[in-house]
Amino acid sequence: MIHEKISMRCEGSQEYAALETYLISDSREIPVEKRPLVIVCPGGGYHFTSEREGEMVALQFAARGYHAAVLWYSFAPSVFPTANLELGKAILTARRHAEEWHVDPDKIVVLGFSAGGHMVASYCMFWRKGGMAEKLGCGSEELRPNGLMLGYPVITSGEYANQGSIKNLLGAQYEDPEMRERMSLEKQVSSDVPRTFLWHTFEDTCVPIQNSLYLFQALVEHGIPAEYHVFEKGPHGLSLANKNTDDRNHTMQEPACATWIDLADKWLERTV
Repeated sequence: MIHEKISMRCEGSQEYAALETYLISDSREIPVEKRPLVIVCPGGGYHFTSEREGEMVALQFAARGYHAAVLWYSFAPSVFPTANLELGKAILTARRHAEEWHVDPDKIVVLGFSAGGHMVASYCMFWRKGGMAEKLGCGSEELRPNGLMLGYPVITSGEYANQGSIKNLLGAQYEDPEMRERMSLEKQVSSDVPRTFLWHTFEDTCVPIQNSLYLFQALVEHGIPAEYHVFEKGPHGLSLANKNTDDRNHTMQEPACATWIDLADKWLERTV
């Protein structure tokens, strides 16, 4: 396995911004020349990045035969679009190292939880916009995501918003109604968004289920293939929902929800 941390610092980044790789070693005995890559983006309300939604998730995908990486993106006081630029740089880095890393450059999928879900979803809506390609010194097609996976994502900035996340993301720009509207991602869906897998729980009170419902409806309206799973039980922030990502209070295990990663694996097999 190639396990290393690569700086993803760019305009507005914090020093810690990095891509941590979990790349399966090439083997003469295994006839797989190139593998898809899943880039995991933890949540944390844009004021930290949760370790519970990082390495253990990446290792689960690696165990299923995918290359994986965790993007430790910049959060407050960094503001939009810094984390988007870092994710763009991560995708660009993977494509430019595709031969060395044995990555299929047409099978790069991004996965985000909670506020990390907002970040990767916004990236999938804005990757052609805002001069991102110019800032990263590349062609816009090099930044294209091939798939989007979301776990209990922050989506809206409206009635059912997790306003703390939106405030941390925008900083002083939070007072600008146009910027808040732009961060309501159910209103930003276009043909640039790739096929999508998402899951949520009915009991989530931190990021209400309306967030993913709004996004799913927008995806359907734009004809973007999407798979959506709703689990009845379970609080916000479940991650893998098993003992491997439980919290210290033992509140983050929910066996029914733990099946999401198997469903995601099957979706990936069909999609990429």
